[in-house]
Amino acid sequence: MFRSTKQEWFSNIKGDTLAGIVVALALIPEAIAFSIIAGVDPKVGLYASFCIAVIIAFTGGRPGMISAATGAMALLMVTLVREHGLEYLLAATLLTGVLQIVAGYLKLAELMRFVSRSVVTGFVNALAILIFMAQLPELTGVTWHVYAMTVAGLAIIYLFPYLPRVGKSIPSPLVCIVVLTAVYLLSGMEIRTVGDMGELPDTLPVFLWPDVPLTLDTLWIILPYSVMLAVVGLLESMMTATIVDDLTDTPSDKNRECKGQGIANIGSGLLGGMAGCAMIGQSVINVKSGGRGRLSTLVAGVLLLILVVFLSDWVSLIPMAALVAVMIMVSIGTFSWASIRDLKKYPPSTNVVMLATVAVTVGTHNLAIGVFVGVLLAAMFFANKVGNILYIGSEEADAGSHRIYRVVGQVFFASSERFGSAFDFKETVEKVTIDLSRAHFWDITAVQALDRVVIKFRREGTEVELIGLNEASATIVDRHAIHDDPAAVDKLMGGH
Repeated sequence: MFRSTKQEWFSNIKGDTLAGIVVALALIPEAIAFSIIAGVDPKVGLYASFCIAVIIAFTGGRPGMISAATGAMALLMVTLVREHGLEYLLAATLLTGVLQIVAGYLKLAELMRFVSRSVVTGFVNALAILIFMAQLPELTGVTWHVYAMTVAGLAIIYLFPYLPRVGKSIPSPLVCIVVLTAVYLLSGMEIRTVGDMGELPDTLPVFLWPDVPLTLDTLWIILPYSVMLAVVGLLESMMTATIVDDLTDTPSDKNRECKGQGIANIGSGLLGGMAGCAMIGQSVINVKSGGRGRLSTLVAGVLLLILVVFLSDWVSLIPMAALVAVMIMVSIGTFSWASIRDLKKYPPSTNVVMLATVAVTVGTHNLAIGVFVGVLLAAMFFANKVGNILYIGSEEADAGSHRIYRVVGQVFFASSERFGSAFDFKETVEKVTIDLSRAHFWDITAVQALDRVVIKFRREGTEVELIGLNEASATIVDRHAIHDDPAAVDKLMGGH
């Protein structure tokens, strides 16, 4: 345990600290922007980002991943805040945390096994596009100074790493922020700064219990929002964990991450913050800046609070163009450019799943809906593909009296109709043997298809023998088949 703690916390002190500084600076305008989206005071998002980042550093299952207030979660809060106010949002945040902890103990993170790589790629590409689109308001209707500063920031980010010695030791996004802030202060140009985004808090967060009635009516008000927040939060966190796993080539405990997210959201709600989850953009910034361990997440959260409470006068002077440059870098780095090249190489079904995930996510600005559509399409394509892998051949054992059918493949809801149409019920034979030794029956639909085949042959006066059922198939057939039950047979075939 000591070795794993040392590895997760102190194996990369310099890299984690510097990366945490970059993330903290980038979190400030995003937390303010997400608060505005949700319709609450900027300090709600800033307190949430601090609480969630600090708590998840200790409780999360993915070292190096950044969690805070997010846009996807903020979008789900708008109606609740507008109709019922901030106190109900805090109550919903607490319930969200409880639901996520329950999901962790139920091991619902295992459901990520059913999310295909094409869905993950679509999710990543959609998020990259959304991150870029979120920067457009800062680049619309502005003076040429903003464009010049943004281009200069991107140049620093991409060229600074090539400098000898210092290029690899200091994160280029941090250099970008410091240099552009210095240029802004020295030039006196009129461009938007972090201070223009909203008023920064000047006090530490304090414990508070949501001032709502503890009644069933309150529960019914917040429950739908809490369920949506819990699902979207876990979905985005699990997808982000998968991406960071790939970037760092290290595994993560996703069920622990579910519980950690829940604990973090409870802490956020009790300190006046809104619900949050993992942030792919900030997580990528962290990894690209050298962050690998839990220390980077802790530094980001603690430094965020120090900056906004004690150094707000300085932080408010950071030009938004510098942070826009950092986020454009994140967008470019997040997008899977190989997926465009692979469109020619991959099957059409894979491409459709990826592109549909991108289109729906970008169109709705809802990651949960986009991923749901992608998973649904992937499941349909898979079922269709497996359903077509079914072969049924036949041969005469005794001329005119006995025919043997051999079934090879998977029989389930998508292939049951094909299974039923492969037999010749009009052929005059005394006996039919159906060899199922190379087939597998998966569901009730498959069993009903087998029932219909046996019953139709018997109605033609043909004796039917089933052989070769494997143990799993025999279990479901013995339990649910009704071809030996006369009353059930009549009902199945449309009798009264």
